[in-house]
Amino acid sequence: MSAPSMTKFITKRPWLKRWMVPLANWYADAAGYRKLGLRADDLIPEESDTVMLALKRLPPKEAYDRVFRLRRAFQCSLSHQLLPKDQQTKPEDDYLYLTPYIKEIEAESRERGDLEAMIVNKRKQNKS
Repeated sequence: MSAPSMTKFITKRPWLKRWMVPLANWYADAAGYRKLGLRADDLIPEESDTVMLALKRLPPKEAYDRVFRLRRAFQCSLSHQLLPKDQQTKPEDDYLYLTPYIKEIEAESRERGDLEAMIVNKRKQNKS
């Protein structure tokens, strides 16, 4: 489910990180979701079972905040307006809150698949 990431590759190379961080910040700003008060994880589609399970695992406060952000963004979209600057999501507030749950569920699923595919061989006892 998770998209491939080059984060580790980029962060290990300071020269590349110096070049990519301003580009990433520009791209996030140009995407426009922060101007509607959303976070990056609010944009993850809810169609998969993994994401639905991750949403169920969210703490109640975080789940309420997510629904509030989505409804407010929808209302802004209907009225063709952006939020005032003081209500827009700041870059330091745009952290991943759903992705850790998604990764945890994917790891559990892989582990469950590995355990279900495991073949157990019985040892033969020596008759002496």
